[in-house]
Parts: sequence; structure tokens; C-alpha cells
Amino acid sequence: MSTKKIVINSLLLAIGAILHAVTPALGLPMQPDFSLTMLFIIIFINFGDYKTTLASGIITGVFTALTTKFPLGQVPNLIDKVVTANIIFFLVLLLKPRMNKNLAIGIVMVIGTLISGSIFLESASILVGLPASFTLLFTTVVIPAIAINLVAGIILYKAIDISLSRVLMEKSKVKTLR
Repeated sequence: MSTKKIVINSLLLAIGAILHAVTPALGLPMQPDFSLTMLFIIIFINFGDYKTTLASGIITGVFTALTTKFPLGQVPNLIDKVVTANIIFFLVLLLKPRMNKNLAIGIVMVIGTLISGSIFLESASILVGLPASFTLLFTTVVIPAIAINLVAGIILYKAIDISLSRVLMEKSKVKTLR
């Protein structure tokens, strides 16, 4: 992996971790997960790079475990992020070459957040128990998180995509001048 790729992915993971840490809980001890949004963007921009996907999933799981507001939610966060990263890797492989990238990232945000929320709630119910019913938590936390991640994910992806394309254009201009 190139140094530039490592730096970009590290910055995106750090931004996701900071956003996750400062996002307030939605009434119940659960919160929208912006680190998940950044994980999906990393998987999307590193198309086909499984090592990056797996490493990013593990790192995101650790970050969210450290900043979770869910009581004893550390292990469910690790499980959720690693499993979700693997599923989304294959979803991106399927979608990205076949459709507009903005539509594809929107679909990834919706399906990924749905999968992540479901895995988190199910693993938490098995390992530590839930503070309310699965259905109540799904409808009051996961569904709003899907909407939030969709909007935030598209905006963040567009900003990151524009930034990366400008950096690449500047780099090609420098090579042309030499």
C-alpha cells in the first residue's frame, strides 16, 4: 500500500472516529455512526482492495468500541464493523462498475447502515442484552441512522471525491511541467 493511500485512509478513519465520538445519542443509549459512513467511503474509494477493507473494518470497530455510548457495546461494535465491512466490500464490487458512483454510494450507505445496525443489535442482544426490544431500537435508532448516514455519506463522499480528484489533477500538472 502506498504512503499516500495510507495517509488518506488514516485521515478518513480519524475523521470518522472524531465524528462518532462527538455525535450525541438519540434518546436511547445509541447514536448515528459517522465512522461507519467513513468506513463505507474508504471501501468505495479503495475499490477491490480487500486488505484495506479488512484493516479499516477492524480499526473502525476499535474506534467505535472506545467511543460507544451503548452500555457494554464494545464487543458488539467490533463484531458489527468487521462483518459489515466484509459484506459491503462485495456489495461495492457488485455495484460500482455497473452504475453511477453517486447512486452506488447512496445504495451502499443505506444497505450498509441497515446491515450494521441489525448486526449490532443482534450481537448486543445475545452478548449483553438490549435496553428495549429489538423492534423498538431498530425503528427508533437504525432507521433514523440510515437516513442520516445516507445524507451525510453522499455529502462527505462528494467532498472527498472532489478533493481527491483535485489532488490527482494537481499531481498530473506537476508531472507535465517537469
